[in-house]
Amino acid sequence: MKARATIFALALCLIGAAVCFASDGFMGTWKLNEAKSKIGAGAPKNSMVVYEAAGDSIKVTIDGTASDGKPIHSEWTGKFDGKDYPVTGDPSVDTRSFKKVDEHTLEVTQKKGDKVTTSGKIVLSADGKTRTVTVSGTDPSGNKVSTTAVYDKQ
Repeated sequence: MKARATIFALALCLIGAAVCFASDGFMGTWKLNEAKSKIGAGAPKNSMVVYEAAGDSIKVTIDGTASDGKPIHSEWTGKFDGKDYPVTGDPSVDTRSFKKVDEHTLEVTQKKGDKVTTSGKIVLSADGKTRTVTVSGTDPSGNKVSTTAVYDKQ
């Protein structure tokens, strides 16, 4: 009887976690709307971004084009808790952190070593159909860059 209750409680916890992730408006596939975006010189163009559940964490996969025109693909798995988690596939950054400010806003910071390279905000529209990413920082050459990228939910 005790084992049965434990299994039932565990199942409820897993269902609750799945519902929390499913209801998060940031989750899903996002495509860059180039007409509404202002990609700064020297900044990469992230054309597709996917947020998905990965156990009790979130996986963010980014595909796009670097400033030199070469394709880029990076992955980050972590939580929206403001802590640094490793990034794979992007030689310009080692870690990325996301902090959930409210249901419609995330703060993002990227670092190379201990140095912050870019930081900004991701704002989800009230209807959940678009998100705007505003970041500023420095490119690998040390030049200042800023970008405002608008994404449409797919």
